[in-house]
Amino acid sequence: MKISLCTITFRHHLVSLEDIARWAGANDFQGIELWGAHARNLAYQPQCDADWLAGQGLYVPMVSDYLPLDGDAETLRKKTVDLCRLARHWRAGKIRTFAGSRGSRDTPAEVRRILTARLHEVAGMTADFDLELLAETHPGTLADCGASTLRLVAEVDHPAFKINFDTLHVWEGGDDPVAAHSAMRPHIRHYHLKNVRSRADLRVFEPANVYAAAGSREGMTPLFDGKVDYRRFLAELRDDPTVEASLEWFGNDCFNVLRSDRQAIKRLKSPNEVLLRTGSF
Repeated sequence: MKISLCTITFRHHLVSLEDIARWAGANDFQGIELWGAHARNLAYQPQCDADWLAGQGLYVPMVSDYLPLDGDAETLRKKTVDLCRLARHWRAGKIRTFAGSRGSRDTPAEVRRILTARLHEVAGMTADFDLELLAETHPGTLADCGASTLRLVAEVDHPAFKINFDTLHVWEGGDDPVAAHSAMRPHIRHYHLKNVRSRADLRVFEPANVYAAAGSREGMTPLFDGKVDYRRFLAELRDDPTVEASLEWFGNDCFNVLRSDRQAIKRLKSPNEVLLRTGSF
């Protein structure tokens, strides 16, 4: 299992990518997931590229952005091409977006048809760059629950269209993460890992709050201290070398929380190790 940190964690910090990369390498992270806004601005720092990052034992698995699926079609095409070029610059294999800006129950059938047609087109453009397009499981989008997410994959119907499985948001949508993961796994290409103190605190992850420098961080918890049972969820993933996941921490004390969560993942025992210890077969 390859673990990355996200540059969006440092959206309100005065810290360079060079500093983040040095720290990531020293704390057993394999990659750095680039936020689209950061990737665009790093274009003005040509010394920072995939080769430079590889020299530190790191890579960019995914560039995460927000394509304007609801807007003008030509603007969407241009932004898609620009994002794909950024991903290729960093040798990332994936770009991530949200599937619209309304939940599945609030999206009329005709609007859903338009959005899935646009996602199909964007997936084709992404494939032309030898990349995959990932839609994130997220409230307020067409991927807000397991049933709608699987329906979305079927409707988009393109081999380059895949899922970024945000475990917390899958739980938020009312699905058991382990069961939903089993159903979606053939379509999953990346995971976001974060946790929350209780369902009553889920509003802390609303975009307007997350992106606000003065927003509340109350209720955000380290990975293994919240309501989602990550010991159970990660049991089948931790020993799979093909799995790529990112610790998506939005709260305070970034370096200490990320370091602690990364170490905690390393200490997890696989199901086989548990069986050997207990003698149960």
